[in-house]
Amino acid sequence: MAISISLTVNGAPVSASIDPGTLLVQFLREQLRLTGTHIGCDTAQCGACTVHLNGRAIKSCNILAVQADGAEVTTIEGLAQNGALHPMQAAFKHCHGLQCGFCTPGMVMSAVSLVERQPDLTGDDVRAQLDGNLCRCTGYHNIVKAVLEGAEGMKRGASDAHAGSPANAGAATAPAA
Repeated sequence: MAISISLTVNGAPVSASIDPGTLLVQFLREQLRLTGTHIGCDTAQCGACTVHLNGRAIKSCNILAVQADGAEVTTIEGLAQNGALHPMQAAFKHCHGLQCGFCTPGMVMSAVSLVERQPDLTGDDVRAQLDGNLCRCTGYHNIVKAVLEGAEGMKRGASDAHAGSPANAGAATAPAA
């Protein structure tokens, strides 16, 4: 028996008829074709499936799509605006905060949520707060560096927005290394 849901995904209204047992990650990937949200462990341990649900980072393999009915969901595809990378995405690129890239979307989504909650971070803060996101390739050094740089970019974007400039002003590209 299918259930109808309506939600907002990356700023666009979405309605669908789904099986009640469909996980949010499956709905995003299989029905909406938003494949940036990855399925890693399928047990809410690795963080590869992290998205924002009503502004809060959640592991989408651990929630049913019907639980998101009426909610606002943001995936990695929804962070960039008007062709400009989100400051956290730009920082991950600039700081080489990835290797194979499989964990990166979840890591970026968790990092954005972390910075929104706690804008003034230390490297130890980042390591402690991102402990639910696993990377098998890196030693996390560049990930921590990227989150700290992304936090600074997000702060600049927020102050630009308060000054009447576009929120992503200056954040489209990172400076060349």
